[in-house]
Amino acid sequence: MPSETIIITGASSGLGLAFIQHYASLPTPPIIIAIDNQPFPPQIAEQYGTTIHFHQLDITSAQKVQDLASTLESAPVNLILHCAGIRGLVPEIVAQQKQGDKDVAATETLEAMDHETMMKTFEINTWGTFNIIKAFLPQLRLAAAQPSKPKVIILSSRMGSISANTAGGGYAYRASKAALNAVVKSLTIDVPDVQFLMLHPGRVETGLVEWKEEGAIGVEESVRDCMRVLDKMDEEGWESGRLVDRFGVTIPW
Repeated sequence: MPSETIIITGASSGLGLAFIQHYASLPTPPIIIAIDNQPFPPQIAEQYGTTIHFHQLDITSAQKVQDLASTLESAPVNLILHCAGIRGLVPEIVAQQKQGDKDVAATETLEAMDHETMMKTFEINTWGTFNIIKAFLPQLRLAAAQPSKPKVIILSSRMGSISANTAGGGYAYRASKAALNAVVKSLTIDVPDVQFLMLHPGRVETGLVEWKEEGAIGVEESVRDCMRVLDKMDEEGWESGRLVDRFGVTIPW
């Protein structure tokens, strides 16, 4: 019988799907609760059978997320891997760039950014993350009685670091991730029996941008590196709430 239950958001594509395939392929896979607002790939569902329990819902809906959490009742959750998020690119400029230079930076400049894009990015990246964590806190706390602390891993970005911003631009994405850093910092204080980690997975080909970015790595390579970082979280002296890259190197906020 599986000994653990884990939750993975952004489950239908990109890093979320790659993490699901990693955990589902383990010799003794955990029960995986997969969440996404898009349908789950049927071939993956068929391959892994009852290991994966998929729920299609909007992570920004407090009611829908709470309804799902309520179905777990007293089941401990050992890990949340939060991969859901958007890049915060202005759609009209993205459409123009798809026909031209395919310049990601041009889709999130000072001149391009608008209210709708900014608010939607905060809604998903900042509020959506907080909504998921808050709803499943009772199940995470139930797992705190086990030998190793429950973990919440949030896929973040170096772009959320204020001190690392030397290029400008990226207004919606940078701001939503910087705000998320502040949210997680408060969570580490308010919920000390859960370990939190902000993890920058690298520039990964995930579909957040509609064309391949120069220097982007594959999801499998990123997951392999990220798993090494997750394994280190059980070591003595690991500080909850750190922002690190996929090699475990701390990124200043």
